[in-house]
Amino acid sequence: MTMVSISQAILFARESTIFAYGSRFKNTPLTTYSLHIINNLLHFLSKRYFPLNQPFCNPMATRRILKELKELQRDPPVSCSAGRGSQFPPVSCSAGPTGEDMFQWQATIMGPNESPYSGGVFLVNIHFPPDYPFKPPKVVFRTKVFHPNINSNGNIWLDILKDQWSPALTISKVLLSVCSLLTDPNPDDPLVPEIAHIY
Repeated sequence: MTMVSISQAILFARESTIFAYGSRFKNTPLTTYSLHIINNLLHFLSKRYFPLNQPFCNPMATRRILKELKELQRDPPVSCSAGRGSQFPPVSCSAGPTGEDMFQWQATIMGPNESPYSGGVFLVNIHFPPDYPFKPPKVVFRTKVFHPNINSNGNIWLDILKDQWSPALTISKVLLSVCSLLTDPNPDDPLVPEIAHIY
């Protein structure tokens, strides 16, 4: 990636604004002109430093995710491992992003004992939104699961991943809740009614 100075970026934004206004520039209010320079500057920087195939990295979200990562490594939830390099059986929790994107995780959930899923190994994708923890992570099963609260696309019907989300919650608590859902399904509020009838 070619680096440019801030002065070069501002010059580019100013010239592109003048070019866009053309002959109307003389009659343009200074505040409007300044706002267009700022807008073009942000557009220029976003294209150069935040390509479309990479999410905008919110520093606060990144710090929070790193903090949860350390906590998950220090005190992993039982039957769950998250991140790159997860092994079965999970002697300890291996946590971290998949690839180099801190906002994309992979988790491995071991089927809870005393449940129909005992002995199973379930892969889960976790995507943290840019405004995490104010918005919940998106948690989706990659492994097919026959469950009234998990559909064929792997989407999970869990209140804390919807309207009951709180910034006080962590990915560790989310994984525990998903494990609990495998042990104790909720057929009264199903995502897949056809499966709920069997329960």
